[in-house]
Amino acid sequence: MTESAPAFGLNVVTFGVDDLGRSVRFYEALGLKRKMRTADDEIAFFDAGGVVLALFRWHTLAADAALRELPRPQPFRGTSLASMCRSDAEVDARMEHALSIGARLLKISHATPVGGYSGYFADPDGHPWEVVRAPGFSFTDDGRVMLQA
Repeated sequence: MTESAPAFGLNVVTFGVDDLGRSVRFYEALGLKRKMRTADDEIAFFDAGGVVLALFRWHTLAADAALRELPRPQPFRGTSLASMCRSDAEVDARMEHALSIGARLLKISHATPVGGYSGYFADPDGHPWEVVRAPGFSFTDDGRVMLQA
């Protein structure tokens, strides 16, 4: 008899950042609410709509994960985060807001080959974000994203 695997889910995403204060200001201006501080103010925790976004000083996060701080990985690490939207206009508004508070444009908003609409920006530390409306997703009344069957 085999035991089933324990439940697994994505609850927290942690970014290593160079300047914690700058990154906190960026994510607060983006609209995320900082919910918790550590005693030494080394980590910032934000409510990101069902997932926690944590900001941790780059060198401290590397040490915590038992990884080398240097050399730093290439700017694209094979991951991006996404902010799902209900409409193309919402994509454009979120992109415009992010760029107005210091995000760097990676790709302008455009129609996608699968019937969606998306654009990409990078936060002050280069972490890529997609802002997207995509087929196959819906929203609950409280704004959570659901995959359609």
